[in-house]
Amino acid sequence: MSDLIPTKPYMLRALHEWCVDNNLTPHLIVAVNAQTRVPMAYVKNGEIVLNINYGATKDLHIDNDSVVFSARFGGVSQNIYVPMTAVSGIFARENGQGMFFEAESERQEVDVSEGDVEESAKPIENKEELIKSKKPVLKIVK
Repeated sequence: MSDLIPTKPYMLRALHEWCVDNNLTPHLIVAVNAQTRVPMAYVKNGEIVLNINYGATKDLHIDNDSVVFSARFGGVSQNIYVPMTAVSGIFARENGQGMFFEAESERQEVDVSEGDVEESAKPIENKEELIKSKKPVLKIVK
């Protein structure tokens, strides 16, 4: 049997479609690496969160290898290229529902401290606080 295509691009497209169908705003979490083309001024802690709603992007294309689109940052149009290996997750801004993907070998270039991992691993006790803070909380699905 030949190598199978990874499931990540299919899950990404499905969750993007689910967000759009439910009038939610899909956001992509990207671990910035050497192959990623994003505006570096908006990168924090080696990651960037991108609004990938059709209204915020132009020519959005999600294939098995990458997410490509153009968007405005500070009023300036920029071409965005995110290899599938750099995608860390996708979630709906309004309710935080989504999926977080396992780190891949190319992601090792992004520096994440242990404190960051422990902080994000804490369980959410109050869902309303999560929605108000608009900070995504995702769990790893294997």
